[in-house]
Amino acid sequence: MAAPRISVTMPCFDCGDTVAGALDSLLAQEGADFEVVAVDDGSSDDTAGILAEYARRDSRVRFLSIPHGGVIRAANAAIEAARGTYIARMDADDESLPGRLAVQAGLLDDHPEVGLVGCRVRFGGSRSRCRGYAHYVDWTNTLLTHEAISLNRFVEFPVPNPSIMFRRDCLETHGPYREGDFPEDYDLLLRWLEGGVRMLKADAELLVWNDLPDRLSRTHPRYDVDAFYRIKTEYLARWLARNNPHHPVVHILGSGRTTRKRADLLRAHGIEFAAYYDVDPNKIGHRVHGVPVRDRMDIPGPGEGFCLPYVASRGAREEIAAFLGARGCRLGRDYIPAA
Repeated sequence: MAAPRISVTMPCFDCGDTVAGALDSLLAQEGADFEVVAVDDGSSDDTAGILAEYARRDSRVRFLSIPHGGVIRAANAAIEAARGTYIARMDADDESLPGRLAVQAGLLDDHPEVGLVGCRVRFGGSRSRCRGYAHYVDWTNTLLTHEAISLNRFVEFPVPNPSIMFRRDCLETHGPYREGDFPEDYDLLLRWLEGGVRMLKADAELLVWNDLPDRLSRTHPRYDVDAFYRIKTEYLARWLARNNPHHPVVHILGSGRTTRKRADLLRAHGIEFAAYYDVDPNKIGHRVHGVPVRDRMDIPGPGEGFCLPYVASRGAREEIAAFLGARGCRLGRDYIPAA
């Protein structure tokens, strides 16, 4: 049997209530030569039986079963078994919208310099109950170009993992998901960007990203906020070493306790803080562990120092970007957001 052009890899664990819908959304795709490699990760419900039935009915579905070892092992097992030139990801509780595979494969065809593509995603949850997650989805949907993805990589995960499709060559060069006390999908994206992989998104909603209460990103400690900051700090420190002309000195925008806790992770990587900058007159003029807190109006001008905005409150990142832009500072040259 000839290898399909696209392999959709789907790790599955106790997803008997949702996996049929995910598979139906894939099998309805038109204009693409594909297979679905679904790996049951030792489920205790009827997931394996559902996968086996779909594989029996449709030759495009390949079903593997492994002892329970977690989503990373299941995802990598699916990738290892994949035969396609292009490899897509899909979660068993999400839904691929019509045209997803054809559009993303077309982007890779049309842009040989690009190694990974995503798409805009539709938030599949309650916006009133999950405003933070919905806000994140809205933000990531604005990042369509390689430059936008690259320069916002240290804010949050800029390309939702279930939406990606990539070239097999990237996998062979830069490696699959890694296990550790960090979010494996964010690590893969940061590692590939650091390795020079260019990325794009289709300017179309091609995936429904469901926000279920038991989603791993809500329940597993490797996806908590501290884990995100630990892994992003490693990559940010190396990025600064290559791109900050004033290395190892940086200027931190924000001086609150949370900002300092997250920024201080950089110290272990040899990064030095010239100052914290704030708008709160009660903080300005103090010193924190020897580092002065200065008025935000005193930040260095373009070419005079490199700034790291670490303020994560709603709307603050946009306000700080406007402030820095008005002073002539350019994203990627004079500052990069880190929260």
